[in-house]
Amino acid sequence: MEAFFVIVGGGIAGVSCAETLAFLEPDRSIILLSESALIKTVVNLHAITRTLQDFDIQEVGIQDFSSKHINLKVIHDVLTHINDTTKQVQTQGGLNIKYTYLCICTGAEPKLIPQAKHFEEIVGIRDTDSVDTFIQRISKAKTVVIVGNGGIATELVFKIKNAEIHWSIKDKHMSATFVDPGAAEFFQPCLYVKDVSAPPVTKRMRVQEEEYRKRGAALGPDWYKNLIISGANADIPKSVNLHYETEIKDVKRLERSEFPIEAILSNDEKIPCDLIVSATGVLPRKSFTTENTFDLSGDGDIQVNEFMQTSVPFIYAAGDVCNCNWKLAKHWFQMKLWTQARQMGSYAAKSMVGHLNNEEVLQDFCFEMFAHSTRLFNFKVILLGLFNGQKLGRNYEMLLRMTKGVEYVKFVLEDNKLQGAVLIGETDLEEMAENLILNQIDLSPYGDDILNPDIDIEDYFD
Repeated sequence: MEAFFVIVGGGIAGVSCAETLAFLEPDRSIILLSESALIKTVVNLHAITRTLQDFDIQEVGIQDFSSKHINLKVIHDVLTHINDTTKQVQTQGGLNIKYTYLCICTGAEPKLIPQAKHFEEIVGIRDTDSVDTFIQRISKAKTVVIVGNGGIATELVFKIKNAEIHWSIKDKHMSATFVDPGAAEFFQPCLYVKDVSAPPVTKRMRVQEEEYRKRGAALGPDWYKNLIISGANADIPKSVNLHYETEIKDVKRLERSEFPIEAILSNDEKIPCDLIVSATGVLPRKSFTTENTFDLSGDGDIQVNEFMQTSVPFIYAAGDVCNCNWKLAKHWFQMKLWTQARQMGSYAAKSMVGHLNNEEVLQDFCFEMFAHSTRLFNFKVILLGLFNGQKLGRNYEMLLRMTKGVEYVKFVLEDNKLQGAVLIGETDLEEMAENLILNQIDLSPYGDDILNPDIDIEDYFD
């Protein structure tokens, strides 16, 4: 087989890359190689501000997706080898596909705790199938240990009911991936809400994958919202025990006990339990071999330059599998997020087309400032710029405004200029905060009034 552009990966980065290529180069052949029978597409894209976007994820079958683009063919197969000398890729199904430009968007896989290989009671959550396994297991569990402090761990602790939950957190406060100790304190009461009220119906269509595939594309950001995640302990509607600054040191099989295993924390505390959920981050997925090796980061990510090019000619990479190895803008940094996967995939497509047509490629504006919109504990959460003081050392100050159960606003300032913001709740401050970060306006004349709720600060910056 042969295609001008070959993209590997059916997740958001790969699909965004393929769709952008199909739009920019409608006369060039494109092949998208997907390990999953389902394709993740972005729908209902909504621009909140210049850099901040919200969107829904729709899972569609390969045939439905292929039919939308005349020049795009989707193949359900697994990449096994890249021969960059002959510019061919080989698949598990025995296909040889010749390419002119190749983009690797294979994403990442769960970084499970080491004990997971020895105990079937330890599960990770990454794709549709692993969620099905988790829901089956937890329906029979009375006590669950959750390990990790990112988005998935936070969502699980909030959503699980009818079980005793032990949350092992390596940091000094919960949800440290996204929020500071103050915001963690704001969220604290949400942990003990016994009946999680039904969230609004999500617009994201869910399709069950017929064929069991261990390596489907990653879950959408609201993967848990339509699921009933219930344990087997009806006597305990909601019980959450936080174990700060701990990790799993060991797991042991129990005999003559109502629980099959025992989790031993790094502080030597022992927790008999039915299930351990490992939500401890991800590793780049590179289950293929190559003729010439890529330059890799310390974590094993494929290094890419400011055009998403790898160290191997005519091969690009985007999404969770890559590491942005260029001089980053002050207010932007890389995180393994859906928003960035979509931006990188689309930008990699623009770069390939630009290099093909000998056109100047200008870096996308989305790399100017970090911007992410999500929901935690049913609250709208917006993170802008250096929201936790990243890159600033200790030379910065914070302004806080908090109304219990309603909103939490944090501004990070350096030299009287806004460098980052955390906005939790319906604050309506995102556009103003974005402009202040991008324009670096001197805020010293306004002092603490910048967050005074009695002053409409937006009037200053109309």
